[in-house]
Amino acid sequence: MYGTDVRDKGSEPVVKMPLPPVAVAVRFIDCVNRNDLDGLVATMTDDHRLEVFDEEPLIGREANATAWRGYFESFPNYVIYPHRIVEVTETSVAILGHTTGSHLALADAEESRQTLIWLAEIHFGQVRAWTLVEDNADNRLRLSLT
Repeated sequence: MYGTDVRDKGSEPVVKMPLPPVAVAVRFIDCVNRNDLDGLVATMTDDHRLEVFDEEPLIGREANATAWRGYFESFPNYVIYPHRIVEVTETSVAILGHTTGSHLALADAEESRQTLIWLAEIHFGQVRAWTLVEDNADNRLRLSLT
């Protein structure tokens, strides 16, 4: 589990746990980009919340695992491309970027021009909330992405 303190006393490097918030957010994105459902679920808290713009949030690790499984099956080429990553607070990370291969069913070149913001709320080395936010000047300023 990512939030557990693991120390290797041999010659191998010691991994600081829990990971810093930016590292947790990058790990979450890496799991999404590799369609690694097990790894993705391991990064989530039990009460993980997915908030997609103004839609009702999807709450709970198991509910989110089911949703991501379906998304990976339907859109196996989905990739998140971070352009900028900022630690907004000690427990939140904002990511400005774009995607390709999503449910938008656009050509990659067209989809890559549509940027958005992800906000990751981190709790003891796991993602408690993954929120999609419209990319606009107000949100960029509010989330220190300017």
